[in-house]
Amino acid sequence: MRNILAFLGIILLIYVIYRVYKYQTLDNGLGKLVKNGAIILDVRTEKEYETGHIEGSQNISLGTIRERYVELDSNKTYITVCSHGLRSVKVENILKEKGFKNIYNGGAWIDLQKSLHLKTSENK
Repeated sequence: MRNILAFLGIILLIYVIYRVYKYQTLDNGLGKLVKNGAIILDVRTEKEYETGHIEGSQNISLGTIRERYVELDSNKTYITVCSHGLRSVKVENILKEKGFKNIYNGGAWIDLQKSLHLKTSENK
């Protein structure tokens, strides 16, 4: 019984963290950054990117970012996205190590796309 309660507690904690993360990023600010010219950097593999992506996003995978970061302009603002948000965090940290200042984690690309679409629909 204790194991079940501990498991449910962990699930609840993960959910609360996700909701806070979503509120602080997807629901608050990333849409404004995109509106102001931020570039969405999709860090999934090319094959994953081809199955669906945010229109206008740039694709450089986590596996190639250490070589290809030179293709990016360190003065621009980037929002990293992937399938679940783990790779985008890694790329965010790699780019910050390389001297990029305006890097934000957008988490899962599909969530950001929905958020941006909702914001666009609300503004019409």
